Amino acid sequence: MRTIFLATFCLSTLGLNAAAAATTASEIRDAAGQFIETWADEQRQQQYEVNFTVGSIDSRLSLAACEQALETAFTNDPLRTTSPSVMVSCAGERPWRMFVTASVEVHGPALVAARPLARGERISGELLQEKQVQINASRRGILTDIEQVSGMLVRRPVNAGSVLTPDLLEAPNAVERGDHVIITAKSAVFSVSSRGKALASASVGEQVMVENLQSARTVRATVTAPGRVEIAM
Repeated sequence: MRTIFLATFCLSTLGLNAAAAATTASEIRDAAGQFIETWADEQRQQQYEVNFTVGSIDSRLSLAACEQALETAFTNDPLRTTSPSVMVSCAGERPWRMFVTASVEVHGPALVAARPLARGERISGELLQEKQVQINASRRGILTDIEQVSGMLVRRPVNAGSVLTPDLLEAPNAVERGDHVIITAKSAVFSVSSRGKALASASVGEQVMVENLQSARTVRATVTAPGRVEIAM
């Protein structure tokens, strides 16, 4: 009887220790919630208002104990989706990872069209106004700085009150087809300039074919500023 009692006691103790050592659904959910709360506090310092709820996890879930603090990270950008996921993981001897869904709302100032904007219209301050919007309702991002978008062109019609997103604007051409340009051929030790003619239109950062007016050769160059292109040597 004594042997049976001891065996039963040991098995019960082992069972309790295993249960105590497991990482529970509640611990995983708490880790995700604390991670989002820390992120939300950072956004509030940027004048954003953040509200969130963490999704539920099956209470029967039980994963291996983690000898160190649980690691957490977003798997997608919470500023571009209302349903981000948080990966909670353990990098211990028995590693595992778990994905926790959340519902997040981020409100803050963004630029909106003060009136209908036509395709090709050049952006200026009077065409825009600042308004509180739900920032992460748009997966295309938002714009907040009027100075950064001033002078850019509208790519397609925009309704009054619509949130301005980066894909709605494009930089104006710095070089137009037929323009005379300065071609700079540059290497690590020297540079030489010559005059040329653009064979197409392009904006800063884009490549364009230009004709060297001295040699009559056609080369591919990168637009660096209005009327200026560069060839790497």
